[in-house]
Parts: sequence; structure tokens; C-alpha cells
Amino acid sequence: MTYPSDLEIANAANKKSIDEIANSLDINSENLIRFGDDKAKLSSNLINSLSKKDDGKLILVTAISPTPAGEGKTTTSVGLVDGLCKIGKKAMICLREPSLGPCFGMKGGAAGGGYAQVIPMTDINLHFTGDFHAIGAAHNLLSALIDNHIHWENKLNIDPRRITWKRVVDMNDRSLRDITCGLGGTGNGIPRQSGYDITVASEIMAIFCLASDIDDLQKRIGNIVIGYTRSNEPVRAKELNADGAITALLKDAFQPNLVQTLENNPAFMHGGPFANIAHGCNSVVSTKTALKLADYVVTEAGFGADLGAEKFFDIKCRKSGLKPDAVVLVATTKALKMHGGVKKDELGSEDVDAVLKGCENLGKHIENIGKFGVPVVVAINDYVSDTQNEHEQIINFCKNLGVQCKISSHWEKGGEGATDLAEEVARIADSNSSDFKTLYENEMSLWDKTEYIAKNVYGASEIIADKKVRNQFKKLEDDGFGSYPICMAKTQYSFSTDPLLMGAPSGHDVPIKEVRLSAGAEFIVVVCGEIMTMPGLPRVPAAEAIGLDEHKEIKGLF
Repeated sequence: MTYPSDLEIANAANKKSIDEIANSLDINSENLIRFGDDKAKLSSNLINSLSKKDDGKLILVTAISPTPAGEGKTTTSVGLVDGLCKIGKKAMICLREPSLGPCFGMKGGAAGGGYAQVIPMTDINLHFTGDFHAIGAAHNLLSALIDNHIHWENKLNIDPRRITWKRVVDMNDRSLRDITCGLGGTGNGIPRQSGYDITVASEIMAIFCLASDIDDLQKRIGNIVIGYTRSNEPVRAKELNADGAITALLKDAFQPNLVQTLENNPAFMHGGPFANIAHGCNSVVSTKTALKLADYVVTEAGFGADLGAEKFFDIKCRKSGLKPDAVVLVATTKALKMHGGVKKDELGSEDVDAVLKGCENLGKHIENIGKFGVPVVVAINDYVSDTQNEHEQIINFCKNLGVQCKISSHWEKGGEGATDLAEEVARIADSNSSDFKTLYENEMSLWDKTEYIAKNVYGASEIIADKKVRNQFKKLEDDGFGSYPICMAKTQYSFSTDPLLMGAPSGHDVPIKEVRLSAGAEFIVVVCGEIMTMPGLPRVPAAEAIGLDEHKEIKGLF
């Protein structure tokens, strides 16, 4: 059977006006800042007025370790919300906004797929409401203020060799990874080495998604450490008087974006930090607002549960006070077969033994989620090539662990294909059986926190680092950052730091390459291996297929 493309499905959608979507959440039209007929931001007045309302149930969607075969967290998240609404629940979804870089590169968009999408798909993937442009401008304003301060007398004694703040652009551009700026004479600033990151890797983005309100946003921006003095003392953004202007640039962007699913159910899409050097979750303000507006709120975290869910729990929930009621762990038979040793071009054939072997990865993620005290449901994101024998193998594996597993065909059937999953998720969320707790205490040393994650989540035997890195840990504690949580930056493809080591490896070492401070976001990034903060385009970028058709409508976007 031939299925239409995601874009064709999205273009054929029967959209409701954004006023109708808002009305389903009891939001009056005067509290909307409209961007056309199908998307809007919520006013800060509305958000403030909801503070005394009770919270709904919070459901996290995460996944097994990613593979080239795909898992479909966003598609499952959208399908689950449509399924919950299909069974009569008042539900909505909270997602990250897509970056332009992956849209024009290789990965594609981030609005779901098939018949489980958020719309308007083209707008969401291209510019949307301009939030990322605002974040990029805010970040680069700070960059300009740093260089300007050094140019005019440098009263803070900033060491140009110790500036850690780069510039950003929301595009994959490998040529900008390492640059020399300030060339061309005395009027052009001080020559120094620097570089660009992609906008989603900006600490401003992480702060934007962790701030509880606009005042907290400005405080965190002021606390950003942009570099160090010649005596190796940290320099903060507020010492450059940068926090006020940056917050002003972000004032409108900070208000959550309201859109809808293909089945006209409400969706917030707001913020989009990297899932590696940051926490990979949508904004706290949109999640908390959604909990006041709906009885069930579905959100997701980037990459597999060892990175995304762990950071959702240990960073986002720790900092915001959010308490999840249930977790949905997404897997596919194809991905499990890859974890079981099957090559990508051989995934179309039934292989029950490989599925069972790949379930080692699934089982480790189930075990890890249990350490946070939150009940879990496994969702098999159904492919038309799956077989009943493969499904039964996964269901039996989960049953032996005391975990429910539901087959969900939302990609093909929309919410109707996710009703079984929705019924189980609602049942668990309503049972009040969650006893959420973070993995470690704030008072542990930074080294011990890192080791605890590596041993308890990754199955490692130890962490290893040279004297320089150990000294970085000590200096961060001496500078007053020892209570911060750890944000692990490692490959998403394995529990280890080797992306080719699939399944559920154990007893490996986790080597630490460097430690980075995110003082405004209030976490410590521990880098294990090579981490790319400015991706490059593939040999044949997706951009080459994108354009306008004879009706001047966008084509080629997935």
C-alpha cells in the first residue's frame, strides 16, 4: 500500500481556527496573540491567572536507545494525545520547536509523522513564530557586548583567551565551527579565536526552557558565565549590563505557542534545547501552563531514556518541581532488531530471536525508569512490516518484567490506532502510583554525581578522567557551583560512549573529556567523547528537495 507523504497529509488536514482550539481549553480570544488563523501565543496575563488551578497528570514519552531504523517519540506523543482525546479525556501535548538546521540537513522535521502530526507543519518547521530568531539575536547581542567591552578599555579585565561564549546561527554550517574574529585593524576589535554553535545549543535556549517566569529568565541570563579574567575569575553577563536588553529581546518569545494536531487537539510547541549539551525538553512555562489547562499533558524528552528521561527527571523536574505521573517508553521492532545485531538493510524480514536479543536494551531502560519511582508503559510504534510473532515476543518480555506493553498504530490510523495505549496510560496516571524521586541529591560532589549516573544508568564500572578534568570539577565546586545537577553529553546510540556498542553493555568505562559550566541554566555539562555543537550538512542536503510548487506552496518538506 502506498501512503501519502507527511506534507501531503498535513496539507489535506481539516484545520480549526486557533480561536476554536483555544476555546477547547477555556481560553478567551483576548488572551491570544495570533500569528494568522492557525497559531498563536498565549498572553502572560492568562498564564498568571492560572496559578491557583489544580494540575493535570503529567506523562513523559521517551524511548529506547536510538537507531537509524527510528523509534518515533514525537509521532507516538502526538498519537497518544489524539488517542486520549478519542477516549474522552481532556488532553494536550507539549513539544519542542524544530530547528532549521535539521530541516535542511538530514534529520528532518519535528512535528510527528503520518497521521499523528502537529500542524501547520510547514510553518512549524520553517520560522514558526520567530522564537529561535529571537533566541539567536539575544545570544549574539551578548557576544557583541563582550567584544565591545574588550575593545573599549576592558575594565573587567576579561582574558580574550578565556572567553567561552561563542556566537550562534540556526543552520548547519561546518565552516563556522572555528573562526578568527576581530581582524582588519584596530577599529575592528581584538583578534581572537572563536566559533559558532547552532542556536539550539545556546545556553540562552536552555535558560529559556528552564526559567519559571520572566524575572527568573532575567536572573538566569545575568548569571551566565561568559569567560574568565586574567586571574581566572568568572565573568557574568550582568557585569556587562547585558541581562536587561537580552530579556527585552525574549519577552514575546517567552510566551508559549498554541497550535493543533491533525485531529484538532491542542498542542504547545515552545523552546528546543539540544538533547546532549542541554536537557532536551520543551519549556517549563509551557508544561506548567498546560497542566493548568488539561487533565492529561503529554511531553517528550530527547534521545533515549538514558539521556532524555534522566535529564527530564534530574534537571527539568528537579529545577521546576514537576512530578511526572507516568512514562511511555517507545520502541519499534526494527530498532530492537538492530540492537539484536540485524543490519539496517535486512530489517524487513521477521527475526524473533534478534527482537528478543534487542530487548536487552529495552529492559535496561525499563530498569532505569524504575529508579525514579515512575510507572512505565511500553509502546510499540507499529510498522506495517511488523509481524505478530515479533510483537508477541516484546509483549511477553515486558510481561515477565511486570510491565504492560501496548501496540500502537497511530502513524497509520491516528488517534484511533492509539486508544489501547491511551487507556493504559490514563489508568496508570490516574492510579497515583508514581513516587517520583531524583536519582541523586544536590549535596553530592560533582564527581560523585557523574559517577552515580554512569554506574546506575549506563551500567558502567567507573568514570575516568585526567588531572586537568579533575581540576575542572574542583574549580567549579570552589567557585560555588557544586550543588548543580549533571548534564551528561555522550553518544545517544549506546549506554556506553561507543556508538557502535548496542544492546545493553555493562562494565565499561566512561571517559570524561571536559567539563563545561552552564551557570545561567544551572547545570554542569560533562562531555564524554566528541560532541558536535555545530552540525554540518550531508552530501545531499534535504534543502535540495525543498521549494515551491506551481501553486506557490512549499513542497519537498518530508
